[in-house]
Amino acid sequence: MDTKQTFYSNGKLLITAEYLVLDGAKALALPTKFGQNLIVEKNNTAQISWKSYDADGSIWFEDNISFTEIEKPSTTDEESIRKTLIKILHEAFLLNPDFIKENTGYQITTELTFPKKWGLGTSSTLINNIAQWLQIDAFTLLENSFGGSGYDIACAQNDSPIIYQRKSGKPKVETIHYHPNFTDSIYFVYLNKKQSSKTAIANYQRNKTSDNEKNIAKIDKLTQEIIHAKTTHAMAASIAKHEAIMSTILETNTVKEDLFSDFIGEIKSLGAWGGDFIMVLSEINPKTYFISKGYQTVIPYKDIILE
Repeated sequence: MDTKQTFYSNGKLLITAEYLVLDGAKALALPTKFGQNLIVEKNNTAQISWKSYDADGSIWFEDNISFTEIEKPSTTDEESIRKTLIKILHEAFLLNPDFIKENTGYQITTELTFPKKWGLGTSSTLINNIAQWLQIDAFTLLENSFGGSGYDIACAQNDSPIIYQRKSGKPKVETIHYHPNFTDSIYFVYLNKKQSSKTAIANYQRNKTSDNEKNIAKIDKLTQEIIHAKTTHAMAASIAKHEAIMSTILETNTVKEDLFSDFIGEIKSLGAWGGDFIMVLSEINPKTYFISKGYQTVIPYKDIILE
């Protein structure tokens, strides 16, 4: 009997409502054609032998984790990949203890189909895959381990664009048909800087003001405008407004002001400001421009977004 099981989850790009999605704003999020596999094979070692592969086939994490550590994690270890993984597995164990039995063990392999440094959801795809494997709720597992809004879990689970909202702390996911007639003018550029979601979220929480409700209402409106934009001109105007609002909230310059002030076209930060991907709206192919500025990864919409 073949005991090998394979699970897969999609990566994500958050197009609108970054940060504010934590407080109930409606976000447009796009699942990507890239994601991560989790392959589980049973043995009887009473531990998990774990191996994680990056997109180029190199191993970025490899270790053995005993069932004892999963049941009772040490609180003294330094922050590390190993400690984070044990935390996720521990929370998964609390939701479904059955996977740890006296005479079982597992060989687990994860395979990213995007370079890990891109920040398309190494953690969220892992959490969703573990939840599929153990038949537990991925949003609860995220909440109990990493925290965050959960939009990335919704992308992991859906193969088309979504509007995501947290209502009373619970995920509300609406799949939508989103295919603007100008997708040929949309590109995603990788900024070569991995941003820590945790740090960025902490900064946002610290800077939150009494205007938050008003800001959420404005961003909800812009999310709808961006979804329904019929022309690049309309899309560009909505993106510029969104960037201006977030720039004020975060007390940070927009990425266009900081890095690309001479660019003809519109640019939007995605997710944690200052790193990972930006979305670029340009009627001419901007590849030459970005490469001249030292940014080699310029991906057309159709090559990265699941539709």
